[in-house]
Amino acid sequence: MSQSEHAISYAALILADDDIDITADKLLTLVKAANVDEVEPIWATLFAKALEGKNVKDMLLNVGSGGGAAAAPAGAASGGGAAPDASAEEEKKAEKEEEKEESDEDMGFGLFD
Repeated sequence: MSQSEHAISYAALILADDDIDITADKLLTLVKAANVDEVEPIWATLFAKALEGKNVKDMLLNVGSGGGAAAAPAGAASGGGAAPDASAEEEKKAEKEEEKEESDEDMGFGLFD
């Protein structure tokens, strides 16, 4: 990253920390106050549009969570009576999705046919 990208990133973090909306004007104001003169206004606009409507604090706190892994059923840990029914329904849905995927392969079409 260049110095201008670093400056805009830090400015965005400062604004997010103070719970201030991140706009291009506010980013440029912070960068100018820090005496970083080499920043082109396009960087502030890009960062402001990319972070518009997003909670930067939540993004930073959830950096390691990819969201790809399935969560454990909530009832499994508590031992509740309704949890097995819910997990059984989820398994049936997953099996139906797998059957749909497998049925596409059985159509007789191949990549090299």
